[in-house]
Amino acid sequence: MWQYPHFDPIAFHLGPLAVHWYGLMYLFGLILAWMLARYRMHTQAWWPIKKTETLSDLVFYAAMGVILGGRIGYMLFYDLLPFLHQPWIIFAVWNGGMSFHGGLIGVAFSLFLFAKKEKIPYFLLMDNIAPLVPIGLALGRLGNFINGELWGRVTNSPIGMIFPTGGPLPRYPSQLFELALEGIVLFIILWTASLKQRRPGLISALFLLGYASARFFVEFFREPDPQLGYLAFGWLTMGQVLCLPMFAFGVFLLLRAARENPPA
Repeated sequence: MWQYPHFDPIAFHLGPLAVHWYGLMYLFGLILAWMLARYRMHTQAWWPIKKTETLSDLVFYAAMGVILGGRIGYMLFYDLLPFLHQPWIIFAVWNGGMSFHGGLIGVAFSLFLFAKKEKIPYFLLMDNIAPLVPIGLALGRLGNFINGELWGRVTNSPIGMIFPTGGPLPRYPSQLFELALEGIVLFIILWTASLKQRRPGLISALFLLGYASARFFVEFFREPDPQLGYLAFGWLTMGQVLCLPMFAFGVFLLLRAARENPPA
């Protein structure tokens, strides 16, 4: 059995303010994505943004999409009844609760507004942003692991861990599975595929298909949300349900990209 390394979820204090590692992971993810975007801005002729100021605006739009979409998505997908009875709990971000799928919808909408404002073809923008997303996913799962949350199902496997908040039985470190698949592996695939200019929508399709497949698989090792449990068949989770339309839209984009003319 692996030993869980006990972390202090609080990185440091600024006076009375406690700065948590999980929040820092969001910040680090945005900074690294911005740095890689700047690199590509100077090395790829087809990168749609040519000015640093515009890139900073893009990061702001993306951050707002992640935060608002992630929080609203969590309330709608995972905590709907309490939200309907007490809508103001949506602002209680200190209690946790962010949904990747909600964040994805939020980013897709916020970048649609950004693309329209800057007169950039939408899928050209999304194809160039998609390879940067797994960085934030990996760091977010690392933040979950540091917090000792979103652990996996009980297991007798030698890689099981006893989490401080997960009871006395060993559990899969599913956060690390997601870090590896949704973060590192997906980043390598998308970054490599985007080294050359592709048909519009192809990289976005690979992202949707790759994330949906990885998340659906890891959900078999992850403990379902306690307020929902399994939705059907004794194994289907909300995370898997939300991955199905994501995968279907990825297939649609893949077929759409196949019909597009290849870039010059």
